[in-house]
Amino acid sequence: MIGVDTTGVAARLGAAADTATAIPQLAAEVGLDVPTAYGVQAALVQRRLDRGERLVGLKMGLTSRAKMAQVGVDEVIWGRLTDAMRVPDGGSVDPAAYIHPRVEPEVAFLLDRLPEPGEPVGDFATAVRAVAPAIELIDSRYADFRFSLPDVIADNTSAAAFAIGPWSPVPAGLDNLGVLLEVDGRVVQVGSTAAILGDPRRALDEGIRLAGRHGVRLESGWVFLAGAATAAVPLRPGAHVRAVVEKLGTASLRASS
Repeated sequence: MIGVDTTGVAARLGAAADTATAIPQLAAEVGLDVPTAYGVQAALVQRRLDRGERLVGLKMGLTSRAKMAQVGVDEVIWGRLTDAMRVPDGGSVDPAAYIHPRVEPEVAFLLDRLPEPGEPVGDFATAVRAVAPAIELIDSRYADFRFSLPDVIADNTSAAAFAIGPWSPVPAGLDNLGVLLEVDGRVVQVGSTAAILGDPRRALDEGIRLAGRHGVRLESGWVFLAGAATAAVPLRPGAHVRAVVEKLGTASLRASS
């Protein structure tokens, strides 16, 4: 889209994240469409790279069919992950560093080689080194956690932090594994990996295809977060969060008080 200052929009989003200060939605104000929103996302992440962070992977968003229908779109979205977003399994985060942090259980893949764009899901086992349960911390920089599709894409799909549990070999089936999200030992969400495009492996195929449209190719050793298996829940100070994925194990993090 002609006339959009992608660097300027990225600066506004970056400042919102740096100061944990919510801002109004931007897409309607500046005239963002989806392709331009990905340009803003690239500029937003480049700000992080310029201060010494490095790319370590990609993440998916809107991988639930119900969520797609809710926002009126027919394809998933993707964002970028940097090393500064990673929290050790069982590690702590400071909720005050975010605007309105929420957590959700995910499935993470560790890439063993560079997948080809459009590579069949059937070749999955030769592209993925390992799989693990994960927790993603999302934090929209927009007021009230409300946004349009271009808004959330520009905001790097609300990416904020992530924790990954122990890696293990990829099991024969990933399409209907039970998922629990626990807060302080209490189950707050119950779901299935089937909520992730019917099978988390499809999310990788989609990620390769969609990122490839923008000249981004996944790299060996990168992490790939396939998408949320349940709804996200607010992260409160002092909370202990644990994601449990059948056959894969657990991932956890704590929020400081």
